[in-house]
Amino acid sequence: MYWEEKKRPEEFVVPDDVVDVMFGIACRCLPVDHVYALSQALAASLPWLEAEGGLHPILVAGSGNGWMRPENSTDLLYPSRRTKLTLRVPKARVTDTQELSGKTIIVAGQDLRIERASIKPLSAITTLFSHHVIAGDGDEQRFMKEVVAELAALGIRPKKMLCGKETVIKMGGEEVRARSLMLADLAIEEAVLLQQRGLGPLRHLGCGLFIPHKDINEVKQVLD
Repeated sequence: MYWEEKKRPEEFVVPDDVVDVMFGIACRCLPVDHVYALSQALAASLPWLEAEGGLHPILVAGSGNGWMRPENSTDLLYPSRRTKLTLRVPKARVTDTQELSGKTIIVAGQDLRIERASIKPLSAITTLFSHHVIAGDGDEQRFMKEVVAELAALGIRPKKMLCGKETVIKMGGEEVRARSLMLADLAIEEAVLLQQRGLGPLRHLGCGLFIPHKDINEVKQVLD
């Protein structure tokens, strides 16, 4: 006889083959739409980031949940000493990434000093949020159908999903449409896989990267 019990969440060990490398930063201010300028500034030190890693947008108090985003892309964010620069990278690239510590880069005309690094494993929380997922032509219904199809290709069957308003990300002379996206009640293995793999293109511009979120119901009440 063969008998395999389903793993309980507390027994699941999150693998460390993909992690977040978090840096303290010192920077006076940044525009809300800063990810392209930041990725370009990082490319000199991490030329592999576009192909192998991902860049989380820099968030400050009041913008962290991603659903109530400032109106204009040129509005300014004012990082505090608690604000982090976070890169999602494969384990084999952690040492390369840590070499950013102590460097100063120029982002949208502002000096950004990168400080000491710490390593954060992916989360076992099963409600996940992405600030930006590429949304094609911007149609919400089509976007959700495409998301379901992409998740199915990963073997993920979402039970609850909410998407936010469309935003535009500028990348040089081009623009792409994106939407925020939350998924809830995932299996723990699905949640970890989605953090590892992401969704859609442009990870180096902060798109398709998922982070843990406490509760989908809070967000649903805001959107309703």
